[in-house]
Amino acid sequence: MTAQLKRFLASVLIAFRAVRRNKLRASLTILGITIGIAAVVTVTSLATGARERVQGQISGLGSNALLVFSRSTRTSGLRNAAEGSRLSELDVQALVREATSIRWAAPFLRSNGQVVHEGQNVTSSLIGTRLAYFSIRNWNIAEGELWSATAENIAERVVVIGKDTAATLFGATDPIGRNIRIGRHTFRVLGVLEEKGSSPFGNSQDEIVLMPSTTMRSFLLSTRPYETHAIMLSATGEGTTARAKAQTEAILRQRHRIREGEEDDFRVRSQNEFQAMQDTIYGALSALLISIAAVSLVVGGIGVMNIMLVSVTERTREIGIRMAIGAREADILTQFLMEALVLSTVGGLVGTTVGYGAILGFATALDWPMKLDPVALAIALGISTTIGLVFGFFPAQRAARMDPVQALGRE
Repeated sequence: MTAQLKRFLASVLIAFRAVRRNKLRASLTILGITIGIAAVVTVTSLATGARERVQGQISGLGSNALLVFSRSTRTSGLRNAAEGSRLSELDVQALVREATSIRWAAPFLRSNGQVVHEGQNVTSSLIGTRLAYFSIRNWNIAEGELWSATAENIAERVVVIGKDTAATLFGATDPIGRNIRIGRHTFRVLGVLEEKGSSPFGNSQDEIVLMPSTTMRSFLLSTRPYETHAIMLSATGEGTTARAKAQTEAILRQRHRIREGEEDDFRVRSQNEFQAMQDTIYGALSALLISIAAVSLVVGGIGVMNIMLVSVTERTREIGIRMAIGAREADILTQFLMEALVLSTVGGLVGTTVGYGAILGFATALDWPMKLDPVALAIALGISTTIGLVFGFFPAQRAARMDPVQALGRE
């Protein structure tokens, strides 16, 4: 056992000496592995960071939230989008009244508009809703207060605004109680919302103006009475989300007089469904990017094999001398395998370092929760080691099977 260990360590030492003897060649060989490993590490971390970011955004929709969207229906085989949304605030009231698994429900009207205050202006998302919306979204007021139920009933011109909207329009000035103008109407600012960041749909939730749905319908949007673009719901608990969705579908089908076999004029989506869709998208994207990175690894492996074949050809006489003084085929095979392994392992370590630097850069630039996953690191280093063994085996086997007499006769 001791003799075998000594032979192995001797092969490792010879391999390191051979790599050090040809620094430029070794560096160029390592470069291919470095690029491939850096790409794999970076892409894996990007995908993980993106997934965590989206999960946080979806969780930001609210506790056990569901969204009801209006959709066009088919009339004589054609989609009819001209009739607008058939969802209404009367549906919202019915859902809260009749569905045992729904805690809150709120209408959702949306538009975009220019918001102005004393020469400062910003284009913001305009949302008309009810007070229940803030409970569904777990959205708190950072400054000021929400509007009252009375303000909803009389369509009072009051708003709460997002952090970014407040910063753009008012700067360091306290916005509470001041007026803003949207179109030709003025609205009084009651409060500023806490910071929320981006939504799962990509838009900023801090460049926003919220107002009672009655106010928005009266002054900013021309809709049918009680019409709403969507409905936000909150189930009574995490375990009742599926039941809340089923109850919502049943109640809306009954209210909209949709017979069995007919297509619904609405669609209900839960947080889990949003998460599943995002996971599918990011999974496919990650697989594509990792496949592209794998091509770089294969190219790097081919580079290792080519350099090792050149090294075997150049050192034919050395191989013959080693065999003549007692080296076995296994010793020669181990020596050249170790050289390939050293090249690929060093490439893997350098690639991991480069990938870590890229992760830090992307995390700073994109503001994503990116980090070097220990599992991804272990996989990357394992891949680089495997490449060295796989692509180094043929040159090592070729060296080990040389005829000592012919090798010694080679100039």
